[in-house]
Amino acid sequence: MLPVDKLEQLVRHYAELEELLCTPAVLSDRVKLTKLNKERSDLAPLVEAFARYRDLEKKIRDDEEALADPELRELAQAELPALQEQRTALEATLKALLLPADPNDRKNTILEMRSGEGGEEAALFAADLFRMYARYAERKGWKIEILSDSESATGGIKERIALVSGRDVYSQLRFEGGVHRVQRVPVTETQGRIHTSTATVAVLPEADDVDVVIDEKDLEISIAASGGPGGQGVNTTNSAVQILHKPSGIIVKCQDERSQLKNKAKALKVLRARLLDAERERQEKAEASARRSMVSTGERSQKIRTYNFPQNRVTDHRIRLTLSKLDRIIEGDLDELVTALRTSYQAERLQEAGVGGAPPAQAAQPDEAED
Repeated sequence: MLPVDKLEQLVRHYAELEELLCTPAVLSDRVKLTKLNKERSDLAPLVEAFARYRDLEKKIRDDEEALADPELRELAQAELPALQEQRTALEATLKALLLPADPNDRKNTILEMRSGEGGEEAALFAADLFRMYARYAERKGWKIEILSDSESATGGIKERIALVSGRDVYSQLRFEGGVHRVQRVPVTETQGRIHTSTATVAVLPEADDVDVVIDEKDLEISIAASGGPGGQGVNTTNSAVQILHKPSGIIVKCQDERSQLKNKAKALKVLRARLLDAERERQEKAEASARRSMVSTGERSQKIRTYNFPQNRVTDHRIRLTLSKLDRIIEGDLDELVTALRTSYQAERLQEAGVGGAPPAQAAQPDEAED
């Protein structure tokens, strides 16, 4: 069932936001204006979809009432199936829009490409994959900046890391991470035999700068007489400051200045730097773990997708979807694949949230035989 009460509540909140955005108090506060504008922008697709849903509901009711009228019955019978189908699709859209947004979805993306099994052919395939994503990015109006690059002797890619910037990049590319398998006749093959090679792709949201916020309640500050060299004033003044950050156990002591306030400020600066470094290290470990889960070992048996060039066919093994248009996909026409993967992911989230079920699996042809 569609949670109509919740949707109506969000529509009312949207109207309140539009009124607030016109008030002098908000217009004069840049931070508040930006925050409310973003909230309104996030709600707009849901509000627009719900308005279309309400219009459809009214049309369906009118047609159902018209079934009792002999003059209008035939027209109503002809219109109802299409209207009901549109309503079902809109219900699915609204349920998906009600799901909590992933904070990473709007982030830029670090795209990492590496050759896997297959020697030079694997490196050439990795280059083809990168070109495919570059063409897709061009279609979307995104920008690609290569951060590091290692090419093979034949012009393939041993490893390439790039930053992809633009609107909703991570939400579109997040399901591309994993082992990609290719089946084709390599350019170096003289006898026309089909080879199987792999390349690995990692897709990571760009990490934001970490803002270290220190809660005073987490600090244990002690004052002591400064010690060591530094002259009579330093040695006899209770100006040394030691700060213990209880959650992390980090201890910082500063006694360079004669003023307690200056020493405290310096100690807090050092503490922030150490906490920032610790947080960055934690993020790097989390990213490394995500990368390992995506690329695993690069073995052919762990593939997420197969590109069969002789049969012009692409199969995504996770959702059992096969498309017979490899020639277009390799040129960056990824929309159908991306949409199918996102739809499957949303269906899983809806099922977990108890507001919908997963769609039936796409029919797929059997996996192609490996060499």
